[in-house]
Amino acid sequence: MAEKKKKEKTTDEVVIEDINEGIPQEAQEGVVEEPQIVVEKSELESLTEELERQKQLLLRTAAEFDNYKKRTERERLSTSEYIKAQTLKPLLPIIDNIDRAKPSDNGSADFQKGIEMIIKQLYEVSTNLGLTPIGEQGDTFDPQLHEAVMHIEDENLPQNSIAQVLQKGYKIGDTVIRPAMVQVAN
Repeated sequence: MAEKKKKEKTTDEVVIEDINEGIPQEAQEGVVEEPQIVVEKSELESLTEELERQKQLLLRTAAEFDNYKKRTERERLSTSEYIKAQTLKPLLPIIDNIDRAKPSDNGSADFQKGIEMIIKQLYEVSTNLGLTPIGEQGDTFDPQLHEAVMHIEDENLPQNSIAQVLQKGYKIGDTVIRPAMVQVAN
């Protein structure tokens, strides 16, 4: 029957057969037949062309997005290197001064003065970069800023105060780079 319907249609029409075709007749009993859909060839061709245009647009968009991801990753790495370079550049004179101090007589007063100047220079550079030291003797212990490694009993110090700073901590803004290692009075 399907072959007969195909022969009756003109060449300008394409017949899309119903879903029951290919199912044995005994299995089709009680099944309501779907209406056939008739589509003109020109309409089918235009829909096929539109589908192809949409596929090409999707492929171009996917390629552009992939290129965007690669470009942003390259820019992120480049920015990271630039930031590191800008951070380390002010430290180079300090490194040079340390290299100059190595061959000097380390028992002389000039050597001691030179080391103090290098330390002062290092603190100035780090302060200009926004580095702030945390953990001073007498401050109240804060577990977000300090790491208690020792406890002592001292009646002269207020409870939960820092008795001794074993290693300075540092932060930039609100970000703790390294907590201060402290001895806490109980």
